[in-house]
Amino acid sequence: MNAKVWLIGAGPGDPELLTLKAARALSEADVVLIDDLVNPEVLVHCPAARVIAVGKRGGCRSTPQAFIQRLMLRYARQGRCVARLKGGDPCIFGRGGEEAAWLQAHGIETELVNGITAGLAGATQCGISLTLRGVSRGVTLVTAHTQDDSPLNWQALAQGGTTLVVYMGVSKLAEIQQGLLEGGLPAQTPIAMIENASLPQQREQRCTLGQLTDAANRFKLNSPAILVIGEVASHDAAALIQLSA
Repeated sequence: MNAKVWLIGAGPGDPELLTLKAARALSEADVVLIDDLVNPEVLVHCPAARVIAVGKRGGCRSTPQAFIQRLMLRYARQGRCVARLKGGDPCIFGRGGEEAAWLQAHGIETELVNGITAGLAGATQCGISLTLRGVSRGVTLVTAHTQDDSPLNWQALAQGGTTLVVYMGVSKLAEIQQGLLEGGLPAQTPIAMIENASLPQQREQRCTLGQLTDAANRFKLNSPAILVIGEVASHDAAALIQLSA
């Protein structure tokens, strides 16, 4: 096989959520660059590959992005197949798009392989449907951290009429709460805080927007975690069954 780089989404943590395409790509890899949030159990699909940890995690010491890109380029130019293995989906806050563009600009064949994103899997594990007839007709995925640390348009998000799924927001809960309240989202809006989506240690806590920071402190919410904000967060699996009956 000719050298190439696979940018692979490993899903949120449950190894059974890895796609068949991702498993096949891993089996063809000579080198695997693995992120911190990837469950190492998925490495069973690439037993002969060289595995290199390139951790990137908010608030922790991380491998520089430029170094990761140079590693991918170096191994690809050596004629090897490289798997860049990321948690969730590579194109949902995973830098997959920018890495693909950078590699292609350097003449490297690149392929993106989707993975299940944590916002979807975490909500589902809690019995929450992100869209629900008569309740929510859309979903907005947003990260609380921007490249230039500029503020989000909280008013637009508050008035968008969709379920909000907030990634990387644990350190910015006060900002999220204040921004959405000032943007016009009612204080009684339901929220689900979901930590370690899809893993055996997954935890969840329900509250309202007005209770967010206090509830998160009592719950001792830690990263990685997502917030599901909207009326769907007040529903559970039993309610969904009744609604569909």
